[in-house]
Amino acid sequence: MIDYASQIGWQPLSQAETENLRHFDTSATLPSERAKNSYLFLKDILLQKVIEFNPKYTEKDNDFLSKLKNLRSDIQGNKDFLQFLRGEKTFFCSEENREYNLKLIDFDDHTNNIYHISEEYYFHNGRFGNREDIVFFINGIPVIVIECKNSTKDEALAIGLDQIRRYHKETPEMLIPQQIFTITEAIGFLYGVTWNTNHKNLFNWKSTEDGEEIGNLESKVKTFFDIKRVLAFLKKYIVFVEKDEELNKYILRQHQVEAVEKVVTRALDNQKSRGLVWHTQGSGKTFTIIKSAELLFKQPEADKPTIILLIDRNELEDQMIRNLRSLGIQNVAHANSIAAMRDLLKEDYRGLIVSMIHKFNDMPPNINTRKNIYVLVDEAHRTTSGDLGNYLMAAIPNATLIGFTGTPIDKTAYGRGTFKTFGIDDPKGYLHKYSISDSINDGTTLPLYYSLAPNELRVPEDILEKEFLKLAEAEGVSDIEELNKILEKAVQTRHFLKGKRRIKKIAEFVAKHYQTYVENLGYKAFLVGVDREACALYKKALDKYLPTEYSQVVYTAAHNDNEELKQYHLNKEEEKTIRKNFSKSGTLPKILIVTEKLLTGYDAPVLYAMYLDKPMRDHALLQAIARVNRPYEDEEGKKKPFGLVIDFIGIFDKLEKALAFDSDDVKSVIKDLVLLKDLFKKDFENIAPKYLGLIKPPYTDKEVDKLIEHFKSKSKRKEFFKFYKEVEMLYEIISPDAFLRPYIENYKLLTQIYYIVRNAYAKHIYVDKEFQRKTIDLVKENVDIENLEMTTDAYELDANTIELIKKGKKPDNVKVINLVKTLGKYAEKHSGDLVLISLKEKAQEIQENYENRIITTQTALEQLEALIKEALGQEDEKKSKGFDDLTFFFSVKLTEYGFKNSDSIAKSFKESFKKHPHWQQSEADTRELRQEMYLTILSVTDDIEKAKKIIDDLFNILLKANE
Repeated sequence: MIDYASQIGWQPLSQAETENLRHFDTSATLPSERAKNSYLFLKDILLQKVIEFNPKYTEKDNDFLSKLKNLRSDIQGNKDFLQFLRGEKTFFCSEENREYNLKLIDFDDHTNNIYHISEEYYFHNGRFGNREDIVFFINGIPVIVIECKNSTKDEALAIGLDQIRRYHKETPEMLIPQQIFTITEAIGFLYGVTWNTNHKNLFNWKSTEDGEEIGNLESKVKTFFDIKRVLAFLKKYIVFVEKDEELNKYILRQHQVEAVEKVVTRALDNQKSRGLVWHTQGSGKTFTIIKSAELLFKQPEADKPTIILLIDRNELEDQMIRNLRSLGIQNVAHANSIAAMRDLLKEDYRGLIVSMIHKFNDMPPNINTRKNIYVLVDEAHRTTSGDLGNYLMAAIPNATLIGFTGTPIDKTAYGRGTFKTFGIDDPKGYLHKYSISDSINDGTTLPLYYSLAPNELRVPEDILEKEFLKLAEAEGVSDIEELNKILEKAVQTRHFLKGKRRIKKIAEFVAKHYQTYVENLGYKAFLVGVDREACALYKKALDKYLPTEYSQVVYTAAHNDNEELKQYHLNKEEEKTIRKNFSKSGTLPKILIVTEKLLTGYDAPVLYAMYLDKPMRDHALLQAIARVNRPYEDEEGKKKPFGLVIDFIGIFDKLEKALAFDSDDVKSVIKDLVLLKDLFKKDFENIAPKYLGLIKPPYTDKEVDKLIEHFKSKSKRKEFFKFYKEVEMLYEIISPDAFLRPYIENYKLLTQIYYIVRNAYAKHIYVDKEFQRKTIDLVKENVDIENLEMTTDAYELDANTIELIKKGKKPDNVKVINLVKTLGKYAEKHSGDLVLISLKEKAQEIQENYENRIITTQTALEQLEALIKEALGQEDEKKSKGFDDLTFFFSVKLTEYGFKNSDSIAKSFKESFKKHPHWQQSEADTRELRQEMYLTILSVTDDIEKAKKIIDDLFNILLKANE
């Protein structure tokens, strides 16, 4: 890693050089003491660049480093630090009695900066100490951290993420200047931003356009850490925004950055004035628009432009304005009326204008003919349709128009018109594309599956065709309001949908389905009614089958509503609370009943299922069902597999009519849940037999031994574990279902095989964490856990242990596992014995080397036998000397260091510990204790460096044991 980075301009520093530049106390030996008064920065380099970039800066007037040190140790402090990096903070010049912007990094000429890379970056805050693997510095400031994991370890990337999370929890001060983190195990390469460790905001870096390569670490390092790219990340592509009154931090993904750069380039192109950004639903389109607007506004070539952001829904206008201002853009006007828009354009306003397309209604032509007016149009497939688009183009004829759409081109003239309007300057009809398939492959969004409700609950086919699917006006419908107008005329359809008996049956179905298939997975659901009255009816019906607090109605209130509708009216604060609570796992409500509101622009990743009882099609349908395609991972690391739509209309029975898009796009949009059953069937018919044939009940010890022997190869285990987890997830989704009946026995056997193998090769297996919820029930009810626990034996450690294992008829591979577990069990039983901690670690290292084929089976057995003899011998020695665990630990270690009188020194150390019982809580006590031990060693040796190293080593072991 360091070698690759050095080849692209990052200068390597050794750990010692870095700590010297951070002003570590080299006279101290304990890492926490060495780091006690150090800086997070390479102090002298940072101050050198501050003075170089800011000639009027004086330390006397500013004490800049103290300001950095006093920043809050949270996300707000990290935001403040990024503002320092971007030159948005100021310093005071007493000579001129004024403030100047403080420059820490030269973003215009990257050659003026100094770039370093170093490993083993240590920080201690007085309570916790952490050591990061690799850190990148710009002008002495740590900006990026890499966690490098061993590719041979299972779930190496997840372990790396856990470490990053631990840094935030234990040493948040360390993360204040650092803006980006990456995790790699040489195969994958993930990146994200500090202060956002949610797995869904961690992304795969693609060093090639197709992004298909596995491994190729050199290419990934050299492209991601390209100096100009890193500067661009820091300067442009990290954003802080408020959501639900909480500050959040994000980094734009590769497709977003590419689109933003293309939008800015197109806007400044004198020859071209149109462009279409075609990014699928859920791929972060809002941030792409915001960043495009911000960077375009700040471009000198744009020459004080006017940038108009046209939003498709009025409730999103305030949110857009807040987000823009949180980026530091103050020139933001809200054109909330036709008159306001007319006045802003007429008076030649320079800055950003947030509005909606209908504010251009009846706008006079040529109201502003400037060329540097840029219009960014959200949901372009509908926003500029009809006369409103004509008014817009006539009012500002020389403006550049950039459209953003999240839905594919549809087959209707309406859809093709979008590409004609915005795509005329590009051969393919778009400036940048990020398709549904791209998004699913990247994990940006999840696949969608649908299931048709029972036939008797669905709308009769002839009525649906006549009143909806065959209507020309319904083709390409792109707006919920527009859809509602069409449905108002569909009298028979609405009458059928709101029939009392049907409402009752669907409510009963939804309640049962939710509890059986959704709630026990930990997810939430939408119930979508045809109109507000249907929502009210569903709420009453649903309350008979589920607790009242489970569901909540959310719709727009009207002044002339009847009493039935009024009882579900919400004020702004009530709705805000419901939105916030619904987006969290484990809180109420669990089901939202909606018809229009929240079907666009509302993100709740915990939302998994949509019960669709409203005829929809094309863009409106795609936008609505995209509410359930957001990735989600719970606290235990279990991931939402996809989004599910239960169709009570029958709309997906006519998929080609419901989604009038090109067929390739339709295939990517949503698939029949039946396909998952087909996949489960194929897995059990084609792949499972090779595993099921490895063991036959009853599970004798010999059968189990054969199974463990078969999976001694790590690659075999990895392949099997991956297969089992896929099958398990399918089972969770499909169950309960009569379809599974023929597979139950084999699924149970496959689960037992998985448990046996995991239990043999892992340290601990907890059924509640290892399996999904429905499989847990199956395991507990039908699988003999006690028998499975006996798959490998951890013997009592005594003089007979080695002979017992040697004489056993188990395969050598199983003997290795048994010996490792025996040592582990023994160490846990004597948890206070520090000597045994190192023996346990040595045993696990032997197993690692054996599994990775670094050592042979015979060598592993010999090394483990030697360890057991060592453990037993040390236990006898400890008893004969009458030492406690701590004194004996010191004696053993001092003997290893070459001291002949180790016992007497160990006793002196023990006495020192007695005098300082609170050394772990008190830094003063720790210093005194260390000093006493240091002097004790110096009484028997003149080697000062050796004495320092011994104390350092001993305290490192002690601190690690007490973490």
